[in-house]
Amino acid sequence: MTQTTMLQYEAPWPVHSLDWCKSSAPGQQLRPRSAFRLGVGSFTENYQNQIAVVGLQDERVLVEDDFTDYPDFVTLCEAYHGYPATSLQWQPASATNHPWSQKSAVTELLATTGDALRVWEYSGDGSSNTSSYVGRPPISSGHSLTMKTALSGQSKVQNQSAGAPLTNFSWNEKSPNLIVTASIDTTCTVWNIDTSTAMTQLIAHDREVYDVAWLPGSTDIFVSVGADGSLRAFDLRSLEHSTILYETPAPKTIPPPTSNPSATARPPTSPLLRIAFNPSDSNYMSTFHMDGSDVQILDMRSPGQPVIELRGHHAPINALGWGSAERPLLATAGDDCQVLLWDLVNYTQGAASPRSAGSRLNSPRPDAKKRVVTEPVMAYTAASQITNLAWSPQIQGMTMNSGYSTTSGEWLAIASGKTIKALKV
Repeated sequence: MTQTTMLQYEAPWPVHSLDWCKSSAPGQQLRPRSAFRLGVGSFTENYQNQIAVVGLQDERVLVEDDFTDYPDFVTLCEAYHGYPATSLQWQPASATNHPWSQKSAVTELLATTGDALRVWEYSGDGSSNTSSYVGRPPISSGHSLTMKTALSGQSKVQNQSAGAPLTNFSWNEKSPNLIVTASIDTTCTVWNIDTSTAMTQLIAHDREVYDVAWLPGSTDIFVSVGADGSLRAFDLRSLEHSTILYETPAPKTIPPPTSNPSATARPPTSPLLRIAFNPSDSNYMSTFHMDGSDVQILDMRSPGQPVIELRGHHAPINALGWGSAERPLLATAGDDCQVLLWDLVNYTQGAASPRSAGSRLNSPRPDAKKRVVTEPVMAYTAASQITNLAWSPQIQGMTMNSGYSTTSGEWLAIASGKTIKALKV
């Protein structure tokens, strides 16, 4: 009997935000199923959106073929969200041992952005006395998802009392009480979610900010991308200036200027939608343009132009993410219904000495010539456009009661329409 390489979940609504839990549930390290939990958020164009935690129906779905009549994942609990969650993330693995002032040791945190930054407390079924009936209704399972705080700051650039919508956020791995959010009002805000306070808010871009990411290992440096087409780095120790690491070239087809250009007319740019660091070498970041089908890999040490460009998609890219293996793969997915996995180790090794997370943003390296990579190491085609993806951490192999065992490794969850597929990489 072979182990399963694909698991599936059918949501009751179109899925937008998606994340895989970063660690097993507290006290559940010996129950392998708790490593297979996803957080998902709906996308419906009304104020009736939901977020949910889904988990394995039964660990036997990982190996046994005769479980195909049942869904692999079931909804463990859900919560009302109002506007769609633009991003949903589980707490970093480091949060388990963080000295929280107001969190029970047996619960976990999730966070979402939308009209505010919301922090949720998730309580799983700490006891293992749940019945083993397949198809057991999940209602009485003891799982709960409750909102702890909703943070929306006074905006620096708009005078209405409520904060402007948030597009994304990054949760700090080293200090899991820190979250930085990105907003359409051009600002980024650093929050301490343990004290529910905004530590600093800065005007980061000339236009909307679409994504933000902490430099791995740092609690001071983060980068952001936005509608002005720039990638910028900020250091909380010296906020008077930012570093522009990359600016997209102006579009080749610029419309002719109108006879009376308005005072607010902005030069055309190509917005950058996502930014993600390579976890094993934080000199490297990946990004892509709105409506773009190529991925740009940038090197902090040679700002100004990509060092690698990935060309494999045939339609706009919607999502990307790095795995956590020693040789992390980069996954990219888009409107061509494809998820492509890229191994860039041979292109990024030995370029220069790694920069320590504590050092300032400097030490440029001589201009590296851009390399174009067209061959992914793996590809998977879904039934429809892929809107989002999320990697699992490394999940250890396990032996079932039946004697069958699974191998350790990573899984990749992809969302297309109402369907989530988890693929064993």
